[in-house]
Order: sequence, then structure tokens, then C-alpha cells
Amino acid sequence: MGSDSCTDLFSSTARGKLVYSVDNVKSLFKMDGCAQICKCFLILFNTLFALVGFGLVALGMWLRFGAETRGFFDIDLNTPEFNIGVIVLVVTGVLMLVMAVIGHCGACNNSRSALGVSSGLLSILIIMQIAAGVMAFVRSAQVSDELVYFYDTIYAQYLNTRSPAQAIILELFHNTFHCCGVSETIEVFVRHTCPGGSFLKQISYSSCPGVIREVFNTKAPLVLGGFLGIAGVMMLVLVCSCVLQRYVSVSHKSPPPYILLGSTLSSVKMI
Repeated sequence: MGSDSCTDLFSSTARGKLVYSVDNVKSLFKMDGCAQICKCFLILFNTLFALVGFGLVALGMWLRFGAETRGFFDIDLNTPEFNIGVIVLVVTGVLMLVMAVIGHCGACNNSRSALGVSSGLLSILIIMQIAAGVMAFVRSAQVSDELVYFYDTIYAQYLNTRSPAQAIILELFHNTFHCCGVSETIEVFVRHTCPGGSFLKQISYSSCPGVIREVFNTKAPLVLGGFLGIAGVMMLVLVCSCVLQRYVSVSHKSPPPYILLGSTLSSVKMI
């Protein structure tokens, strides 16, 4: 490097021209195919995760504070499962929403720190998804028994109190599982909460305790597959995040040779 080059450097800087590294310029205008695919994939799925997270938070808030569901928490069931379920729903939604926002910012701005934080949160969500799927599969019988106990308790209390909140819960159960009551025959006291249809159709509905147990026993593998499928998609997003993070890290790893950018790209001059 001669003295003329140093003089050109200081004079160019004095005139307010920008100094960029060769690799930085390449990273701004050119990105290899793998990194481009990963970046687009991250932007797409982080947007989807943000919508899902927002939906989970909204659902949890509606279950806790909605006018139609607020009565769930006023019923004495001597069990905290429903409250815990709503809390887990809201926490999962918040975690997914935060992860998606940070990951989206990291992918758009090529930020290593944001991508790192997003990868860490995504790893936590993957572990939660796998654990929830395995527990739902292994403890499907216990979960069905708890749900049957929940239904039987609501049913017995409704026969005594005729509470509107309990009627809403019974109607939710009946429409979800396409069942009605605790016996095989139509029950006059809860008939208005049964799924719609003619009288003959209502008679054909099975008892809810038996239907609930059957659904959990037969659908447990599908539930496990659903949780593992979601975890698999999250793992693919995590791999793309790591690939993009590695690309950004390599492009800023070492101080490369510098070039001077003048008023036009044609005036680029190597030092």
C-alpha cells in the first residue's frame, strides 16, 4: 500500500464517502441459494407462528374473561386442571408470538443476536410440543377419566342448580363429542343442550362418558402424530434459522479488504 492510497482514503472519507468491506457489499447484494431459501422460509413460518400465537392468547383470554365462559371458573370442581390448561394456553401463545416476532426481525435484518434468541425460544417450544404429545399419548386413559369426571360433575350440579354457565359447558361437550347425557336414552332435563336435530336423531346419541373414553382411546395416536408433526415443522424452521445465522456469522467473521464507495458504483476503488 503506497502513500497515494492512504491519501485517497483520507480524502474520500473527508468528502463523506462511505467505506464498506467487500464481504459486506456482497452480503447486501448477493446471497447464496440455500440462505435465500432459508430466509424466505423463516419469514413465511414466523408470520404463521405469530398468527397462531396471537390466536392462542386470544383463545385463552376469551376462555378466562369471556361473558360466555367466565362461569367456568365460578364452578367448584375441586380440581385445578381447567385453570392450569388456560394458563398453559396463554403462556404458549405468548412464547410463540415473541419467538415469531424476534425471528422475523432477525431474518429480515440478518441479525445474529435476534436469530440466536429466536432459535433458543424455538427449541423450548419444540421440547414442549414433544413432551405434550408423549404425555397425551401415554396418559390418554387418565386424561379421559379426568374429562369424564369433569362432565359428570357439571351434569350433576346442573340438575340441582340449572346454572346458565353449566348449561353452556354441557352444550359445548355435547356438540364437540356428538353425545348427550350420561345414559343411552334421551334425558329430558338436558335435552335443550343436546346437538340439534329431530327427536329421533337426539335419541340416537350415545352417552357422553362412553364417547369421551372411546375418542381418547382411538384418537391418541393421531394426537401424538399431530404434536410430533408440529414439532417436525418447528425443527425445520430451527435448522433454517441456524443456517442463516451461520451465514451471517461467516459474512462478518473477519475484517476483509476494504473498498471505497463514491457517489456512484462505477467509482468503486480498491485500496
